[in-house]
Amino acid sequence: MNMCDYEKECRDFKWEVPEYYNFAQEVIDQWAADPNKPAMLWVDNSGTEVHKTFRDISLASKRFANALTAGGIRQGDVVVVILPRFIEWWEIFTACIRAGFVIAPETVQLTSKDIEYRVNRSEAACMITLPEIAERFDAAESECPSIKAKIVVGDTKPGWDCYHDLKASASEDFEPVRTRSEDSCIVYFTSGTTGFPKMVLHTHASYPIGHQVTGKFWLDLKPEDMHWNISETGWAKAAWSSYFGPWNMGASQFVHHSDPFDPVKTLELLGRYPITTMCGAPTVYRMLVQQDLSRYRFPHLRHCVGAGEPLNPEVIELWKKGTGCTIRDGYGQTETVLLCGSFPCIEPRFGSMGKPSPGFQVQVIDPEGNVLPPNTEGDIAVRVAENRPVGLFKEYWKDPDLTEASYRNGWYLTGDRAYIDEDGYFWFVGRSDDVILTSGYRIGPFEVESALVEHPAVTESAVVSSPDETRGEVAKAFVTLAPGYTASDRLVKELQSHVKTVIAPYKHPRKIEFVESLPKTISGKIRRMELRRKEWGK
Repeated sequence: MNMCDYEKECRDFKWEVPEYYNFAQEVIDQWAADPNKPAMLWVDNSGTEVHKTFRDISLASKRFANALTAGGIRQGDVVVVILPRFIEWWEIFTACIRAGFVIAPETVQLTSKDIEYRVNRSEAACMITLPEIAERFDAAESECPSIKAKIVVGDTKPGWDCYHDLKASASEDFEPVRTRSEDSCIVYFTSGTTGFPKMVLHTHASYPIGHQVTGKFWLDLKPEDMHWNISETGWAKAAWSSYFGPWNMGASQFVHHSDPFDPVKTLELLGRYPITTMCGAPTVYRMLVQQDLSRYRFPHLRHCVGAGEPLNPEVIELWKKGTGCTIRDGYGQTETVLLCGSFPCIEPRFGSMGKPSPGFQVQVIDPEGNVLPPNTEGDIAVRVAENRPVGLFKEYWKDPDLTEASYRNGWYLTGDRAYIDEDGYFWFVGRSDDVILTSGYRIGPFEVESALVEHPAVTESAVVSSPDETRGEVAKAFVTLAPGYTASDRLVKELQSHVKTVIAPYKHPRKIEFVESLPKTISGKIRRMELRRKEWGK
């Protein structure tokens, strides 16, 4: 275990950021000094296995960095990468960092219009994707004048260069680019609930170094571990747990190329391969515990974490019963590294986000920036005034007003609300705009959702405000049912009664609608805003 004494670790922790930093050279190349050190085991549904060492990743990234440079891409240029869980994603990610290009990872679910917006907003110089997604870009290319290079991975496509041909013809000798710590490195388009996506800009040192905390303390990784992060490459969580977190620690990664997610296959793979640690979104764990876990074996699994939104306590209990592992929650954003976590050395409190990460002063504050007493709901904020912590984003790129609005009296505002108990554990309430006000009471949707999911009929739920003539607004639940259950008025009453027995009766959903699926962002978070708009007719 990499953290044995939480209080001591926080007390003694210090960030070290050099003037120049490049993750490809400082980390990847250092692990590559051992030519046999494993970096990745990649498998697909047909049983294909590909093993990659850190040396393989290092050399491939040098070749491709040379190829892009020869193609006219320069330090500071934006490279949009839209790929699934292909090994090439990791090679390209490393090449961009190595050469000082700004990588913009995106989801394969983007439409032609989405791609056009992102390319133009970032003024991207290069597009790298699959042939079928290249067709979506072709439809918008005439409106994207900044693109200088187009590259496909896989089959060739007329008008596009082939990644493997470019890499094969390039040299493995690459003159290192001296990237300053504050130079731009990665830009993420957030899957926001309102308006067009924001551009979250991270630098060469702050983000990779900040994820040392993610990899060492929360993921609890060591060089001999094999880590599986069940995440799409277009989400910032991939940077957390599929790139910087594990490779900072020299751990190898297990990558399963599959679409869509298959819970049965996932459980089988956990028994077949030497996977020691795992990270998944709440939706992943909810689907896994729907299976009969007693039918599977987990011979190597020792540590599991969840992120994206808080995990329901009952899911954590079912997973622990089935695997012996407690899912440790973690909290952070596209704009940050890990801010809070249920670290292995602290007592887990199911449903809690845990405690602040070493190196961060995280508090719950009021509208004036004052720290609130225990068990008082407020805004989750990170102290930046005296000593800005490593791991925070540089800015909302090209939007200074939005950047300025995210700070208040020396605090960075996450936009989330929570309370802290007497022992320093954080408890998530919801997004600032998700809290439901009814008859003078405040209802956090997560608490109601957790209560609903405890009922065997419920697979997932989302709770939002809905207009009510008497109360102003009430809580309404959108529910997806487990196999074997049918929507009915009787089931509505049963679920309402159930919630009243789990949490305060005034919090029960006065309206329930059964749905086939819930709208979600590309990162798997439920889009409550979409449901709320539907309710209010906006």
